[in-house]
Amino acid sequence: MLKQAVLCTALMGSSIAGIAAADSDTQTADFTHVFAAHEVLAVTTPPTALLAPILAWITHNFDLPAADMPAVELTSPAQIMALRYRGLLPANKNTESLLGANRSVVALYDLSRQVIYLPEGWTGESPAEQSILVHEMVHHLQHRAKIRFSCPEEREKLAYEAQELWLARFGTSLEQEFELDPFTRLVLVNCMR
Repeated sequence: MLKQAVLCTALMGSSIAGIAAADSDTQTADFTHVFAAHEVLAVTTPPTALLAPILAWITHNFDLPAADMPAVELTSPAQIMALRYRGLLPANKNTESLLGANRSVVALYDLSRQVIYLPEGWTGESPAEQSILVHEMVHHLQHRAKIRFSCPEEREKLAYEAQELWLARFGTSLEQEFELDPFTRLVLVNCMR
């Protein structure tokens, strides 16, 4: 556990200095060791402590450039829903009533503020919780890279792929952890206009 915390701290310091974005083989070996199969990252501070190691993992495994770190805030599920649907709900619509109808909004990346919103109670102690941060971090990297999409759903494809790969390292999946089967995922990532 202490070794994991030290490695996470070292990675975060390297990323802050801009080293994590470099292409050296030595650094690849360093964070590959940190993310050995079935190894859950140690969380001793708020979610921001996981950002640098997750950034390194995403940029190593996917074609996304490194970027600065987003802000992370813990908030209520109702607030996450309100942020997700702001401007789309009638003024008198209570977001609490939507929670049962749309379980899929677990967390949110706010493009305009560059903030990841995680639900209150999020600890990052499980691969499933960490995968939520992975998913939202992909959205941050897509935004910072100025990647354009045909529709909002299309940007979800890579985020779900990264989340699925993260969970697979621990012998689980989106379907097992979030009841998100492959067919539903296919619908969620395609433009249906």
